[in-house]
Amino acid sequence: MPRAPVNGIELNYREKGEGYPVFLLHGYTGNLRNWALQLPALSREYRMVSIDHRGHGESDKPTEAEGYTLDQMAEDACGVLEHLGIEECYLVGHSMGGAIAQHLALAHPERVRALVLAGTWAEAPRIRHEQRARLLEVALAEGMEAAFEEQLRTNPRADELRAQPLFLETWRRQFLMTSIEALTYCAQAIADKPSWTHELHRIAVPTLVMCGENDAEFLAACRQLHDRIAGSELAIIPGAGHTLQIEKPAEFNAVLTGFLSRVQQGVAAAQTGYRSAGR
Repeated sequence: MPRAPVNGIELNYREKGEGYPVFLLHGYTGNLRNWALQLPALSREYRMVSIDHRGHGESDKPTEAEGYTLDQMAEDACGVLEHLGIEECYLVGHSMGGAIAQHLALAHPERVRALVLAGTWAEAPRIRHEQRARLLEVALAEGMEAAFEEQLRTNPRADELRAQPLFLETWRRQFLMTSIEALTYCAQAIADKPSWTHELHRIAVPTLVMCGENDAEFLAACRQLHDRIAGSELAIIPGAGHTLQIEKPAEFNAVLTGFLSRVQQGVAAAQTGYRSAGR
């Protein structure tokens, strides 16, 4: 895959399709392969671009803690847009990628025509801080394989996931492509970042907030985003957990492409008034 030189490192990216750009940002310990099931639906009509954040996937893996802040990774993402000559895009972010997407939209509003936030937050749930701290203890003491098993062990849907060996192996391989520095410093950055809910009123583009019905830790955070971003839409995906774009791709893709189509037509919620699903 091609690589973009940004901020002193190189980031791996994937590009497919033609049309208006849709730029996708993955979550903590994921990589651009998290969007593989969106590729067929989006690339037919849009120019789909996804990246590996620093420390993740096949991107460079710097070792300095200061490189892994949400603000820095938002600037990385903006650098990829500049490298590709993309002046404006539909910006989609999942989990940590959704937090990064918000920072990009707030710092560079001219770059974002519409925003999609999936399973994310502007004030990280406290339970996740505790889980990540334990994950780091295991990773530092026993390695990344052991850390993956610890993450699976504490997942409330572990039995369901173990019954899906292909999904589980894909998740494991992606997790192991994350550097120990990214695992450590991204977790610290998320835990240390104060809430930015007071800034959400500055997001003035059409916005869709999505969450899995079974993503108990993030439902409240997603509803908060919906409440704070004027005119935003909220979609709850039935039967999905945190990785809703992987667990329920057909449903996720239908909601996503429907929203983008309305934006294209100029009739998204931010322009026509309040619309909500699953409140």
